[in-house]
Amino acid sequence: MGLITENNRQYYAGSQGFIGDSSATVTTTFNTNLEFYSWNPADANYNLNNFKLYVSPTGASGSFYEYTDEYSVTGNTIDFGLVDIENLYIVVQLKVLTGGNYGDEDAYGNTVEENYGGYAYISLNDIINNFIVAYVGAGKLIPSAKRTDLIFHAKRGLQEFSYDTLKSVKAQELTVPPSLSLPLPQDYVNYVGFSWVDSLGVKHPIYPANNLTSNPSEAPAQDAYGVEIQDTFNNNIETDPIIEERWRNADDALINSNYTQANYSNGMDWWGYNWGNNNYWGIGQRYGKEPQTSQSNGWFTINDREGKVSFSSNLNGALIIFDYISDGLAYDKDTRIPKMAEEAMYAHIIHALVSTRSGYPEYIVSRFKQERAAKLRNAKIRLSNIKLSEIVQVMRGKSKQIKH
Repeated sequence: MGLITENNRQYYAGSQGFIGDSSATVTTTFNTNLEFYSWNPADANYNLNNFKLYVSPTGASGSFYEYTDEYSVTGNTIDFGLVDIENLYIVVQLKVLTGGNYGDEDAYGNTVEENYGGYAYISLNDIINNFIVAYVGAGKLIPSAKRTDLIFHAKRGLQEFSYDTLKSVKAQELTVPPSLSLPLPQDYVNYVGFSWVDSLGVKHPIYPANNLTSNPSEAPAQDAYGVEIQDTFNNNIETDPIIEERWRNADDALINSNYTQANYSNGMDWWGYNWGNNNYWGIGQRYGKEPQTSQSNGWFTINDREGKVSFSSNLNGALIIFDYISDGLAYDKDTRIPKMAEEAMYAHIIHALVSTRSGYPEYIVSRFKQERAAKLRNAKIRLSNIKLSEIVQVMRGKSKQIKH
């Protein structure tokens, strides 16, 4: 039996057609499971459904209309109850994630996006089932193993692989508000990078400000003698960090030395000393710009105290792309493994089981550790997606002659 279970219409059009019978039920076979909240279009929860129903007495193009009578859904089975649907043409149409029109059986392209590209992945549940079939049992490598143990090791493997092997980098498109702070994503583990987007859609990297400023984890209030002040519950009273306020109001030109005419008009000389202020030295001072700060793309800091990321003032209102790492376990749709890393996942589970059980000689544990490392390395190479033609295209520019 082939691995592809959807026909072309299901995959590309996101729709599946049926002819009703006396059972008054239809069962879809999409790779995407049906999500059902309400049958009533007047109910606000109706918009949470990831599908719509269309029916027609003839099945002719243009004769379909949306079905709005009562029905129920169990799993992927739609039950029309006591309604007679015999010989009625029925179409289940998946909805797009990004909005748009909903169609009947001719509305190609109006499908849930996660339905596309799924053949490149294998689910975590399939990984566990395949492992039990191939490696667990009498006369096999693992005589016995609890399914709960396999689930634990598989999830831990998915987490570890997500950090440096799998395609676990997510990206959010956001606009920086006047507060210059954005909350970290719900499934955030670590950042990959930030970029602001210009009018052409080109990304420009935003750099970390770790060596310029910081977000303190605590900012207790102090009395005139510098002693921390407590409230009635004997806990330190927290205040807003002054360093963060100064950073929000900072003039970036005084940091990156990209002085404007206004800076010169206010008394800034060519090497960064402000005569009007009489006590401020521009970074880089009189011997030229500091390479670390001589850029105009802006900076960001991760504010762990508030669970936010903060930006420099020149990025107010900017459209940014936030690339970050998730652990691959936050949502059900995340728990899938690229088929190119499937063998590495099996090797990880084997090593995890063997290394945590008594009775296995050390050389056996060492052998499976080496196999895990080798297969993980192969998975990294496969998933790196290096294309020779793309490298050649970049290197062509290296052969240009520089005219004097």
